[in-house]
Amino acid sequence: MAILMQIELPGVTTDQYDALNAKLQALPGNTFEGCLAHVCVPAGGGVQITDLWESEQHMRKFMEIVTPLATEAGMPQGPEPKISQVHNHFVPGT
Repeated sequence: MAILMQIELPGVTTDQYDALNAKLQALPGNTFEGCLAHVCVPAGGGVQITDLWESEQHMRKFMEIVTPLATEAGMPQGPEPKISQVHNHFVPGT
């Protein structure tokens, strides 16, 4: 079942986010497997990330990859993400 994941990361700059995203994009394989949509916006002295995942298992697998890289980059550890079950999702025009 699809899930919506939301997390606020205080103290994380958009430059840090961009650098981490570049590292993730450069990894071999399908690092973002199961991610249907991703949005990052500056918010309250940090960033807010919202993802739509095919399943919580896909999101957890990604978290196992991203967390060590974020720690290595000196990014502060954020709270546990808020996870909500998705009732419906679609992409207009498809």
